[in-house]
Amino acid sequence: MARYLEENVGGITGGYAFNDGVKLKVPYSFMGSIFDEDEEQALLHVLRQDSLTSGPQVASFQKEFASWCGVKHAFATTSCTTAMHVATQALGIGPGDEVIITPNTFIATSLAVIKEGGIPIYADIDPRTYNIDPAEVAKKVTPRTKAIYVVHYGGQMCDMDPIMEIARKYGLAVLEDCAHAHGSEYKGRKAGTIGDVGCFSFHSLKNMTMGEGGMITTNRDDLVPKIELLRNMNIKSWENQKYYWLPSHFDVVDVDGKWGINYRMNEFQAALGRAQLRKLPMLVQRRREIGRAINEGLQGIKGITPVYEDPNCYHSYHLYTLCVEQEELGASRDEFMRCLYYEEGVQGILHYQPNYDFTGVKKYLQERGYGGQFCPIADKFFYRRELNLPMHPRLTEEDVQNIITGVRNAAEKVRGSGK
Repeated sequence: MARYLEENVGGITGGYAFNDGVKLKVPYSFMGSIFDEDEEQALLHVLRQDSLTSGPQVASFQKEFASWCGVKHAFATTSCTTAMHVATQALGIGPGDEVIITPNTFIATSLAVIKEGGIPIYADIDPRTYNIDPAEVAKKVTPRTKAIYVVHYGGQMCDMDPIMEIARKYGLAVLEDCAHAHGSEYKGRKAGTIGDVGCFSFHSLKNMTMGEGGMITTNRDDLVPKIELLRNMNIKSWENQKYYWLPSHFDVVDVDGKWGINYRMNEFQAALGRAQLRKLPMLVQRRREIGRAINEGLQGIKGITPVYEDPNCYHSYHLYTLCVEQEELGASRDEFMRCLYYEEGVQGILHYQPNYDFTGVKKYLQERGYGGQFCPIADKFFYRRELNLPMHPRLTEEDVQNIITGVRNAAEKVRGSGK
């Protein structure tokens, strides 16, 4: 059985390199960006500073990111997961509160709610965009619903207008999980600017990265003091503090009974983030060129569905998700994927497993009387239809052609084999 390479200590969050002897033409890379002299100089600059955490780089990165998004406030964190945890606390989600979430997401989105004792309520997805379906969201609202958490899957934003209309109708908060959506837009508005809060990831895979890191964006002034406290262990200055040492260096206060942890970004990450933010338009444009080239090359293959671009959205192509339609191809997605990998040398990966199928989540929901959640479109999408092809801005024209040729060859090799 294939094993992860020993150096891949992060498992599926660190890469998909295997020591199974397969000679790959296009591996699935876990480096989603491009580094050059800009990042090198940024790191050297930090080494000459007096402070290595919560210093001028973080302050500048927050200001520049907020300006780039077009929001009033941005707060740097250690990851998108911690950003969502802080935001969940700031929004007041607590035990028994229901939060409507897509099942088609990394587990972090659900964990932010579960950690505060909330109940994730899963609404099914649109079969073309793979984003949460506003019509399904509306069906899930109950008197216990407190928020809607959306995920802009793959770099294509959700249909936000009807989601915000539902939120206004029922007085619900909206959190945008923007882990995939740096540079994405919906009707001219950037991801992270439409809901109450946006949460971004700077993990190695993302459209801009510093290895790990996160950012919270918001236009809500009332959330600012809460977020500032919760991402920094509830530390604040004493009221009317005349000298920095009296009565002591800081006070510690709760936020409506909530307690934060050290979720601060360090100066090295922020310096890299500033360099990456300057590159982001170029990085996204390259991804779009690659994504559209693959789309064009895969047209007309019976049983293979390329990426759909919603005309209301500016797709940043964090992922390239290909769907295999078993009824048309006459073979399963898994048969196709094996052929693509072993015979064509193109490595695809699968995500995201519907969150309600994870053992721990299932147990958590059952213990609270919320077991048996099921979203048929999301289930079919993960278990039968989807795979993600290699996608990053360093792909060459040869890589792109190998991907297209590999998909076409694999489709013809397996066609009808499952009948």
